[in-house]
Amino acid sequence: MAVPDWIWFVFVFAFGCCIGSFLNVVIYRLPRDKSLVTPPSACPACSRHIRFYDNIPLVSWLLLGRKCRYCKAPISPRYFVIELLTGLLFLGLFLLYFHTNLLAGMPLFLHGGWLIYLTSVVMLSAFIAASAIDLELWLIPLSICWFVTAVGLIASALGVYIIDPADITSYALLPTTRANFFEQGTIASLAAGATVGLAVSLLLLATGLIKRSYESADSQALPGQQQGPTDEQEFNHHLEICREILFLLPIIVCSAAAYLLIGQRGWWVNFSQNPVVAGLLGSLWGYFVGCGVVWATRIFGTLAFRKEAMGLGDVHLMGAGGAVVGPILIIAAFFIAPFFGLAWVGFQMFFKKIRQIPYGPFLSLGVLVVMILHDRIFNYLNCIFYR
Repeated sequence: MAVPDWIWFVFVFAFGCCIGSFLNVVIYRLPRDKSLVTPPSACPACSRHIRFYDNIPLVSWLLLGRKCRYCKAPISPRYFVIELLTGLLFLGLFLLYFHTNLLAGMPLFLHGGWLIYLTSVVMLSAFIAASAIDLELWLIPLSICWFVTAVGLIASALGVYIIDPADITSYALLPTTRANFFEQGTIASLAAGATVGLAVSLLLLATGLIKRSYESADSQALPGQQQGPTDEQEFNHHLEICREILFLLPIIVCSAAAYLLIGQRGWWVNFSQNPVVAGLLGSLWGYFVGCGVVWATRIFGTLAFRKEAMGLGDVHLMGAGGAVVGPILIIAAFFIAPFFGLAWVGFQMFFKKIRQIPYGPFLSLGVLVVMILHDRIFNYLNCIFYR
């Protein structure tokens, strides 16, 4: 007999809350360089280990009256909020994908849809953790971004063995170079060249031939190192941005060279249209586009305002999003994010007189919105390019 829908809904929500409980561990421990596995969870105030019955998502926080059982120290409402938000996210995305017509091409859960759902909730869960850390500490741990990027690359490359490649292409379920608005082989060559250029830049950075930007800040990113605001520190911002441009030059040059040399060669077109290769290169291109739009904004903003604009954590966050949703949706997300940012700035200035804000949460919200509007965005683009 088929499992009733309400049982699925309860299970998905409860599972999401459990993931939210783990995200709370990530949010607290990861930026403090603590193990995510050991020691067991403990009260930060009295260091007493938290028993399993005091660690039930949502329920324990309410039953304990928002206080530690032993020392009565207050427990931050963040724990409850993150668990509830993650549970609602898991349930909402499940309903969106499998119980609405908003994504008409989504395969059934047991016929490959689980891969798209799993990839999406992994990315959004990671973005919840990154956003919470960004709001608290003004930084985005790059390990979170790299993890999401790896998930996007693997899902895009191997998804063709789970979902019909024709469906992936037709409905843009995963990034791929087989479905784009350019000539076949173009995007694949740009992605391959950019990957080679990135390897060259990292090698130059490792050997010291090019220098990291904002080197006195906490080491987190390549080539710059500061995620939070650096106005209080003395930097020659033009010099720092020149260092970042030097890092980017091999990526740009190699990408252009690959397009000119192999972009339309018959052997390359045939090779790059292999479903696995197309998926991998499509995800890589989404990564580079996601990084590129934010990094360009960072460079021009820093040169224009003579202070560091945006952070390299935001660059990697959007790159990770691009690896999962692809280049078109990540560009749309980038232009949607400022609307959330402006609303928050207005609220903060009116009530708290705070002008600077971490931008990671708004980029994450932009990614969520374009996932919901997935079909409308692609239908609109098809009308423009193929009318």
